[in-house]
Amino acid sequence: MKSLRLLCWNVNGLRAIHRKGLFLDWLVKERPDVLAIQETKLQEDQVPEELWEVLDYKVYFNSAQRKGYSGVGLWSRPQPVEVTQGFGVKRFDAEGRTLVADYGDFLLYNVYFPNGGQGEERLQYKYDFYDAFLKHLKKVKKTRPNILVCGDVNTAHKEIDLARPKENESNTGFLPDERAWIDKLLASGFCDTFRMFEDGGENYTWWDYKTRARERNVGWRIDYFFVSEAFKDNVEGARILADVVGSDHCPIEVQIGI
Repeated sequence: MKSLRLLCWNVNGLRAIHRKGLFLDWLVKERPDVLAIQETKLQEDQVPEELWEVLDYKVYFNSAQRKGYSGVGLWSRPQPVEVTQGFGVKRFDAEGRTLVADYGDFLLYNVYFPNGGQGEERLQYKYDFYDAFLKHLKKVKKTRPNILVCGDVNTAHKEIDLARPKENESNTGFLPDERAWIDKLLASGFCDTFRMFEDGGENYTWWDYKTRARERNVGWRIDYFFVSEAFKDNVEGARILADVVGSDHCPIEVQIGI
């Protein structure tokens, strides 16, 4: 069995983190088999040339129609059979939030889930995206049971997944209906890979810049690798790379055997 190491990171602006010198050197040093990033905030023609030509990676992007917003990217050493932009719902695909990489043995979904802030309309958009995406997963899983879903889900699942749960019960990212969607995802036949190996608290992937929360580890775990039940036994490890800086999120990792 061959092991693959997959990393996932919301970079909060690819050009910004690259200008800081905190992306390319890190990628070359880590050399994961696959890196999925979210919140690229650029169009494909704005990607610095050197990021297209990193080692032996194949590189893919899906950008939002709105410039400087959303977007996802993928660096992959094993060449996918096919990479698809979006999941077939125009309303959501217009925001460039999804890349689906078909590796034959499994499907990898790289997803930047919507943020529910900025009013009721965006919160409803987030709920609608959640529902449409889960419906899509359930359909696909019938014929392609081996699935990994990674990305910034923009919701902490349990109280253990954020430093101050009581203070955030009425804030988007920890609302009951947002958390209930993760319950629905798990009930439909998926597992939270991090919780397969770690049941403790104070494990976060996002910290608020404005309050310098990272220095005090006042964070939220809102970035995930989910695995379908059929592919669960292929997961060899999962962890959070909390010491990697450059974004308000840190990378997460999963190792799989195929």
